[in-house]
Amino acid sequence: MPVDLYQVPGSAPCRAVRLVAAALGVELNLKHTDLMAKEHLKPEFIKMNPQHSVPTIDDNGFYLWESRAICQYLADKYGKNDSLYPKDPKQRAVVNQRLYFDLGLYQSFADYFYPQIFGGAPADSDKLQKIHDNLKFLETFLDGQKYLAGNNLTIADLLTATTYSNFPFTDVDVSKYKNTAKWFDRVKAEAPKYEQTNGEGLKAFKALIEQLKKK
Repeated sequence: MPVDLYQVPGSAPCRAVRLVAAALGVELNLKHTDLMAKEHLKPEFIKMNPQHSVPTIDDNGFYLWESRAICQYLADKYGKNDSLYPKDPKQRAVVNQRLYFDLGLYQSFADYFYPQIFGGAPADSDKLQKIHDNLKFLETFLDGQKYLAGNNLTIADLLTATTYSNFPFTDVDVSKYKNTAKWFDRVKAEAPKYEQTNGEGLKAFKALIEQLKKK
């Protein structure tokens, strides 16, 4: 039975859930949620998720939101093995740490970019520096290893790659982060259905940006 995913196609957290689900072989029933029409504020949505945010899943009556929590849940429930989300306590702890790091990376992206796009604010050099501080950490994590938590692809790579894929649509210069560039190419090549999930969502994200810039 497919898992219902309430989502916005261009949203990086929603794209991340789609990417992880594809890697796990989990079928999703995509339910577009129009935030501009305030569909997330309808009583039936708030009954599922009182924080009225996307992504939200409905797995046969089990409701969950927050992309990292969703991906951890899907990996635990539907993973054919534990390669994407190891059960070994130490290995899992490293994956979790990288997931929390990605939360900060995404927040630094949102803090810098969204005020410009949605509010017409000027670029903030301090916020841009915060992004580069995080990207330096990312570069360090990848020094001498193929993936963020070692030499195997995990959900930490899939979520962080989704965040990182936003940067080409901004003025953030990532050209000096050589380890990260190789890692990103590796994830794109090895993640199942990358183009159908994150790639497709990026097109929607790009279209939204272009639409907002015209206003």
